Amino acid sequence: MSALEIIAALLGLANVALLVRRSVWNYPFGIAMVSLYAVVFYGTQLYSDALLQIFFLVLNIYGWISWRRVQQHHTVPVRWMGLRGNAVVLAVTAVLWFLWSSAMHRFTDAAAPYVDGAVACLSVTGQLLMVRRFVENWLYWIVVNVLAVGLFWWRDLPVTSALYTVFLGLAIAGLIQWRRAAGAAA
Repeated sequence: MSALEIIAALLGLANVALLVRRSVWNYPFGIAMVSLYAVVFYGTQLYSDALLQIFFLVLNIYGWISWRRVQQHHTVPVRWMGLRGNAVVLAVTAVLWFLWSSAMHRFTDAAAPYVDGAVACLSVTGQLLMVRRFVENWLYWIVVNVLAVGLFWWRDLPVTSALYTVFLGLAIAGLIQWRRAAGAAA
């Protein structure tokens, strides 16, 4: 456990708590969090997660701009993706996970290439769906959080493991809140 991990975790709590509320202000906290976690994950040989933070940085900047454009009364509208969209997204995510994890296994000394790769690929999907304001993003985050709790505990990141336990609860709350919001908009 390091001071950097603790600060990143606190920023992450603020980020996701604001995200559940559909607040555009989640993004500055997200940008700071992913910047710090890139360093933390690299230092523990979780390379997929370290690279993921760079991707998240870009998506957080894009999301901040995108959400500000559609913001209504300090929140953003959300919607459902639909069955066909879900099937395509799930299939593409599964293929990318297999390819990514196989490459990490073959070409790096990654500590847990398949679990770390699953966390990374599902996180990419969850983040993309979240930026696009699809309710289904929370389902991906629930799976990510379940996997991440064990992975980060195993890699001696107890604060981050605890953070992802809280993220799991927040993802469930986010799913409930966004479902209500999408239902109210229909």
